[in-house]
Amino acid sequence: MKQVLELEKVRAPLHQYDSRPLNVLQVGPSLDQKGGMASVEILIVKEAANAHGRAENEGRGSVPAVVTHLCTHDEGSVLHRVSVFASSLFKYVRLLSTDCPDLIHMHVAERGSVWRKLLLLMIAKPFNTKVIFHTHGCQFHDFHENLPAVLRTVVNRLLQQADGYIMLSQSWKDYYVKACGLEAAEVIVLPNPAEMPDTVPNRVGAATVRFAFLGRIGQRKGAFDLIRAFASMPTELRERGELLMAGDGDEEGARALSAELGVAERVKFLGWINPAERNQLLQRANAFVLPSYNEGLPMAMLEAMAWALPTISTPVGGIPEFLDDGETGYLVEPGDVEKLAYSMERLIGDEGLRLRLGEQARVRVKPLDIKLYYDQLIEIYRSVVYG
Repeated sequence: MKQVLELEKVRAPLHQYDSRPLNVLQVGPSLDQKGGMASVEILIVKEAANAHGRAENEGRGSVPAVVTHLCTHDEGSVLHRVSVFASSLFKYVRLLSTDCPDLIHMHVAERGSVWRKLLLLMIAKPFNTKVIFHTHGCQFHDFHENLPAVLRTVVNRLLQQADGYIMLSQSWKDYYVKACGLEAAEVIVLPNPAEMPDTVPNRVGAATVRFAFLGRIGQRKGAFDLIRAFASMPTELRERGELLMAGDGDEEGARALSAELGVAERVKFLGWINPAERNQLLQRANAFVLPSYNEGLPMAMLEAMAWALPTISTPVGGIPEFLDDGETGYLVEPGDVEKLAYSMERLIGDEGLRLRLGEQARVRVKPLDIKLYYDQLIEIYRSVVYG
């Protein structure tokens, strides 16, 4: 019988477990890849290294886990992606054979990511290595529901072979339990982590209210809706605002739309930015906006909230479980350009409201600090491995 991951069992006292470090193999996209899934992987690897450093400084002989990352996907041509996965297969079997990991932590999205990870899950079974599926895909439901019935049954039965599951939100847990036949007790809700800056800027007296957007520029993230909403605001408010749009995608189309609507001077395109540049952007910003049509639980939103930015987003995926309408920002239905514009107008016109929502946003995501997240992740690992 598979390990049951009830939350109270996950939080069992650490003395019940073997004191040696767990050997964890993390499997997922390249750490250099763009997007939230790679961001989560990076934070886990960094915190594992930080835990090692703290253990050395405190004179402790062991750390909770040694985390090794194996890249199974990278952006590029079809030939490049196939080559990366083929190479990872050989490394994977070698690691299972010689390194004997206690647990494999698989990060999975949708479409090809699902098929790759299911193959890796099946390869792991003869080695009796525990496997956790950590789902991130914001469009998994579309992928799953559009599969032919036979393939959907295959996916469900293979998914059920994992030893545990991590979901980003209660809504995603509910979906996987109902649609894929997972046992609810085996599924842990663990929202994405956030890096909490020690201090945040003093944003009192801002002459220009800067709205930051982080993500792929296109329809799914609502980038064009955002530009239309910004352009529809009254002139006096629009001239007090500015859009800072960071991300790859259809920048050319977004630039053309900004010019067509007469707001090109107030919309700045920053391209894809690295984590240090992202932090600089969030320091400069006064609010964050992400009017997406589909999401898991966007890292960009959590990062913005950690920087005490009031947030405007949509009630999709796990967002409404962390963005409280009127308390930490505003929720707008996808495609509702009029309400999106109204929400932005409110933040431009009322500094006190803007600051209050931002302060409450930071408080809301404090429990997601990467240090607390990593501690809970270690408890999940131990519960799966030791039963």
